[in-house]
Amino acid sequence: MSAIEKSIVISELSKSFNRFKALDNINLTIEKGELFGLIGADGSGKSTLIRILTTLLLPDSGFARVETLDPVKNYREIRNIIGYMPGQFSLYQDLTVEENLNFFASVFKTSLRENYDLIKGIYSQIEPFKNRRSGDLSGGMKQKLALSCALIHKPKVLFLDEPTTGVDAVSRKEFWEMLKNLQSNGITIFVSTPYMDEASLCNRIALIHKGKILNTETPEMITKHFKKQIYKIKSDNKFLLLKDLREFQNTKSVNSFGQYIHYTDINNIVSETTIYNYLNSKKHTNISIEKIDATVEDCFIELCTEN
Repeated sequence: MSAIEKSIVISELSKSFNRFKALDNINLTIEKGELFGLIGADGSGKSTLIRILTTLLLPDSGFARVETLDPVKNYREIRNIIGYMPGQFSLYQDLTVEENLNFFASVFKTSLRENYDLIKGIYSQIEPFKNRRSGDLSGGMKQKLALSCALIHKPKVLFLDEPTTGVDAVSRKEFWEMLKNLQSNGITIFVSTPYMDEASLCNRIALIHKGKILNTETPEMITKHFKKQIYKIKSDNKFLLLKDLREFQNTKSVNSFGQYIHYTDINNIVSETTIYNYLNSKKHTNISIEKIDATVEDCFIELCTEN
């Protein structure tokens, strides 16, 4: 694929804050029209990378291109072709919904009427509250307003920094449905999130940890590369279950996933019966053991322990 078909190119990009290395030699390419996810925990470097790409921070070394433009040299041009939604709600809380939209449209010398078709599916859900101050909106409605403002000038690339943090599960689901609809308009979407379950909704993802990219692939390929058999285990005493499984012979990993424990064995040959008999000998009750396929989170944890 030729370079002109790439929407974002990042090569050997690094950034430090005093002695803390926020980004360590990052290399990524994002295709035009792709919904790309940057997946990692808080402090992993997600926001730093997005701020460099959106011209808000200068890198220490390496380079990036957004639609062939350099975020350092061509920052004015880039700001005209991107939309940016930061992690925290940053619109004017004393302005109404409609006033915020009109303001951001005017910054880009356009209008709500001119670009209404692009945001109609999103804005129509909050339009009945267009005269309400944005500071009085619910979390989900603030999210939709912020997304509408980021799209009002028809950007080529949309950057979303942890857009679903702090909103309810229903609003999270609605938001990702909106992103899928936006992608059909040919917009490249670069979204960061700490939620591993959102990874499966992206075309491709990059797993980032302590400023380093651990893997970049489709969610399906990342989980396919996980070679260990995982057991999903539960008993009446989760704390004791964690302790006992960590002490079990040939244990490789023991990680908490909600009410269950995900367990892998070093030799990958342990049977459900062997695990059950061991836990039964430790006086566990209501033991449940099930073979499962790896999730993106399982892969992420394994990669973090190896790096």
